[in-house]
Amino acid sequence: MDFVQLTGPPWLSAVTVLVVLYALSVAVFMILENRSPQSTIAWLFVLLLVPPVGLFLYALFGRSWHAFSRKGTLRKLMHGDLAARSTRLLEEQPITLEKLAEGPIGDYARLGAMLWASARAPLTLSNHFEILQDAREKYPRIISDIRTASQSIHLLYYEWASDAFTEEVGKLLIEKVDSGVEVRILYDPFGSFWMLDYAYVSRLRAGGVRMFPFSPLYHLHTLSYRNHRKIAVIDGEIAYSGGLNMTEKHLSGPDGFSGWRDTHSRVAGEAALPLQTVFATMWHNTTGENLFQDRYFPEERDAAPRVPIQVVSAGPDSEWKAIRQSYVAMLGLARRHVYLQSPFLILDDSLSEAMKTAALAGLDIRVMIAPRGGEISPAYRASMTYALDMARAGVTVLLYQGAYFHSKTVCVDSTICSIGSANVDIRSFTINYETNLVIYDEAITRELEADFAVDEQHCVPFSADEYVRRPVPSRLADSMARLCSPLL
Repeated sequence: MDFVQLTGPPWLSAVTVLVVLYALSVAVFMILENRSPQSTIAWLFVLLLVPPVGLFLYALFGRSWHAFSRKGTLRKLMHGDLAARSTRLLEEQPITLEKLAEGPIGDYARLGAMLWASARAPLTLSNHFEILQDAREKYPRIISDIRTASQSIHLLYYEWASDAFTEEVGKLLIEKVDSGVEVRILYDPFGSFWMLDYAYVSRLRAGGVRMFPFSPLYHLHTLSYRNHRKIAVIDGEIAYSGGLNMTEKHLSGPDGFSGWRDTHSRVAGEAALPLQTVFATMWHNTTGENLFQDRYFPEERDAAPRVPIQVVSAGPDSEWKAIRQSYVAMLGLARRHVYLQSPFLILDDSLSEAMKTAALAGLDIRVMIAPRGGEISPAYRASMTYALDMARAGVTVLLYQGAYFHSKTVCVDSTICSIGSANVDIRSFTINYETNLVIYDEAITRELEADFAVDEQHCVPFSADEYVRRPVPSRLADSMARLCSPLL
């Protein structure tokens, strides 16, 4: 038998060698990342099948926390008395957490110990806390605090619009600058892209307000890692955190909705300082200015009342995904019920199993979500497939009607609760910069549960039987959106 030897031009051999080396390099690199097998295989498929597109997507979405970590930076920025106070706070945390466990919170204090270990989230005790339901409660409250500010106003928001409401806010901020108050604003350029006019930013800057975008869009290597926080800190003593941005649409609701349903919080006391730390860290990363000075972190003035609060922050530069861990831990600690609110329901395996396990064990697990949004987003469609999974396991899934639903809260056994910026989705847990407040107080938790009960009156239950009877094209679109869950 005659054998035919296949030959080709030299350039073809060189290309073959390069392709093989690329494939081996990608395989070795991805395997050494030690991701989940599913994630590793998915990225290998994309990187090998469509190399240019795969490399671009990996640069935007695929890198781990090691690519962004600034471990140790915070401590280097602190000096003098502030550094000494910080060291003392860190040293006292084990004792503070032990005292929390000895009180009425009991075993639920294990959540605090976990968040201290994973996120170095200090437990603060001397706080006054208020729940603010919707913009009509938050906006007048924060404007009043801005008017009385005497030293500094620090504002950090995912969305900042230029509209009639923020025009008035802008005028007030310029007045405060004229009176000697330092005003700094960080906004996310992606979240604010369609709503913020550069002329508005220019007017505020001309008036002395220092207003900058966090992680500009031309920084392609961090394009997907957005600041989703909504934080305000006044004089280092009063702070706000939750789901509400700075835009008039939160007062009226987007087109097609009767209003905007959201939850925010106001805290006066020790917990304002960790929130000031969040702002100061992001401000330093954006502008290079060091705000870790005593005048921005004042000593505590009033020790009462005692409301224990942990400020829990996470982002793409976090070693541990502390906010996701807090949700899993709260489900694990629950003995009777968990009430959860989020516009989206997009779960990874750990949270999905924790939620289903709790429901199958007989706990009352209720999840309230938005069935649709004010914009076209596959996240709402993907949420329906996860709602189906949860409903089949016995989770009560509630679809909010009328106003657009945007609250991000958790209540456990009328004992502990959480209010923050993080949605229940993979992006909030792994890609965005988020901040939640965990409150260890029975009275506040009962108040938030009462608000949940009022919200239930505006909901219809999700029906698994009804969903599976929907047309195949509709369910297919939902399932296709689910494939993009890590990026939604």
